[in-house]
Amino acid sequence: MLRRLILGMLVGLVVGAGLAAGLARLIGTSFVVPGGFAIAFASAAVAGALTGMVAGKPIWAAGAKVEAGVKAFFGALLGVGAMFALRRWGVTIPGPAWLGGTAPIGELPEVSIPLIAATLGALFGLDNVPDAPPGAGSPGARKRVGPGAASKQAGAAPDHADSDVSELDPRRARR
Repeated sequence: MLRRLILGMLVGLVVGAGLAAGLARLIGTSFVVPGGFAIAFASAAVAGALTGMVAGKPIWAAGAKVEAGVKAFFGALLGVGAMFALRRWGVTIPGPAWLGGTAPIGELPEVSIPLIAATLGALFGLDNVPDAPPGAGSPGARKRVGPGAASKQAGAAPDHADSDVSELDPRRARR
């Protein structure tokens, strides 16, 4: 479980760092630009969606298309919610000039986007439960027995006391 947590966090960190590096090239080291509010929330949604597609069970795994789509949708919603929380209640952190300097954490794409993506990656990694090996059933599974299997056993005599009433009375068989 700890391995899945750390692996999901690392995957999210890579996704978030890549997106933050692209944002730093496009808009600079801060969301304090014209339209920065919309860029911050859109980038958080993209980070959440991308993290949902690759963290945990990735979209290219067998039978994971729907699961990855659902994780991407909710990852985008959680990413927007996390960006709102960081912008509303985030603290001001001191940082070097290349990281944006001293600013609220929600205004720094190099900090907020990887933080959101790593957190979501850890959650999606924990949510991923490994598949059971092929041929292994559940521990309490029993073999199903058909309705006439008991009378077909070798040496078993037919029991007429348990026969269905509809077999004896043709009027009841029409129900």
